Amino acid sequence: MAADDNTMQEQQPTGLDLETRQMVLDTIGQLKKRLLTKEKIIEYDQKEIFPEDTIREMLGPEIGLQLLMIPEAYGGMGGGAQDSCAITREMAKICLGITTAFFAIQLGADPLMVGGTEAQKAKWLGQIAEGQALVAYAVTEPDAGSNVVAIKTKADPVTNEAGEIIGYNINGNKQFISTGLYADFITVLANTPEGATFFVMEKGTEGYIAGKGEEKHGIRASNTSPLTFTDAFVPVENLIGGVPGHGIKQASKVFGYTRLMVAAMALGGGEAALDIAIPYAKERIQFKTPLSEKQGYTHKLIIPHVVRLAAADAFISEVADRLDSGEQDLEVEGSIAKLYATESANKAAEDAIQALGGYGYITEYEVEKIKRDVRITCIYEGTSEIQQTLISTMRWKKTRKSKGAFYQAIGDEMQQLHTGTPDLGCRTYELAAGALNQTISRVNDQRLTRQQHIMFALADMAVHVEIGASIARKAAGCAQRGDSEAHKMKLIARLFAAEVARVVSQKILQIVMGSGQFDEAATAEFLAKVNHSELMAGLRNTIPDMDQLADIVFER
Repeated sequence: MAADDNTMQEQQPTGLDLETRQMVLDTIGQLKKRLLTKEKIIEYDQKEIFPEDTIREMLGPEIGLQLLMIPEAYGGMGGGAQDSCAITREMAKICLGITTAFFAIQLGADPLMVGGTEAQKAKWLGQIAEGQALVAYAVTEPDAGSNVVAIKTKADPVTNEAGEIIGYNINGNKQFISTGLYADFITVLANTPEGATFFVMEKGTEGYIAGKGEEKHGIRASNTSPLTFTDAFVPVENLIGGVPGHGIKQASKVFGYTRLMVAAMALGGGEAALDIAIPYAKERIQFKTPLSEKQGYTHKLIIPHVVRLAAADAFISEVADRLDSGEQDLEVEGSIAKLYATESANKAAEDAIQALGGYGYITEYEVEKIKRDVRITCIYEGTSEIQQTLISTMRWKKTRKSKGAFYQAIGDEMQQLHTGTPDLGCRTYELAAGALNQTISRVNDQRLTRQQHIMFALADMAVHVEIGASIARKAAGCAQRGDSEAHKMKLIARLFAAEVARVVSQKILQIVMGSGQFDEAATAEFLAKVNHSELMAGLRNTIPDMDQLADIVFER
């Protein structure tokens, strides 16, 4: 019997209680002291070691980190998206390479969670829960990349004498498969006559060859291997869901969740870089004063990243809550989270190297490794450019279909927040949402949606507006509760509003002036229509706000 399409929603866990989640986080802290010390992490990186024994120990009964993501019905803890984000983020602060091995298990299990039959879940998820299996997700191909529709790997039915399908012969190649060389089983996507279909294939299957691990720029503690299939036979009971042709739908369901996990990985890496650069600035004396007192250091290399990573955190947490509430169809939100968090973390790590000067280039200080590691998050699970294409296309269509109601609702919400708490920058967020609505409409009317560069500009605007709304909501909640972090969150919300003002206003100019479709009069008319001058006013007082935030961050 095929799995019901609503299986994931029906089984969507509510997540762990805070005490249990903290227990898991504390376990990760202990791993850093015992199994994943700084010395070992540096050794794995330098010698390109995939520490299989260590990772399998982390799956064993004494630690069992993989239990977090497995539903209770199959022997796991039943953690939700919020839990997975928290744990992924914390592990990434130790090593993104090691984290990738755990992410591969989660990714490989997702097709089973989304579409597997009860018998398949009991068998394969049970193996993961018992610590018996490293898993890989085999979708990406040499020529198709992240475009799952373009895969060429084939699964040809094999029948018995009665004409009944007893299994499939799989032929083709997969590329860039995390943990591919070591996986005990993989979930592989291949084309059957009915369409793309996921299968479980076990290690040792005749005709299934895992190639030598790739030599990589970063995440060297992980394994990345090509896979080759030559008449590799899988029995029919290994067809995930029992009915062929549902693979694309299952992969799409996975993306909203897995891209959020990549965002959490990047966030942890970016925070790890700042956790090194900020203390360094307090101790490093230049021209008789600490670096932490110099705006050229704090306002250029640190504070912008504190703001951006906090904004990414707010959005990731918000999307995770929605997933844990059973909401589906959050593929665009997953893309927004991944695009913004990964690009922000990559820049934060880059500037952390600059912040440490010559020491930033030295292995001992770790930031150069973090930079090499976090770079991959902008690529896997779909490059930043793929995310921009998806975000702009889907938000353009949603805006047109809703006749502007989608971003109008965000603007109205920001207006209400501004009325109640006027010092969060919400007026800027309101103006940005309205300007985005108008810009999407004008791009559509001028038939500019076929120009990818313009669509990328729309994507960047959409990302900043939606993430800005999240940080505004979080800051407003802190203020209403009287949290100790309320003042800091207000500063972050205002400074991110300034960034939204800068990005949205610049992208509007890029579209109306750069497209060649608007004369001087039409440009002036449109800029007035979107309140461009008032939007730019969101940049006021940013330097005093940065001064105040630096006082908090550097404990001045």
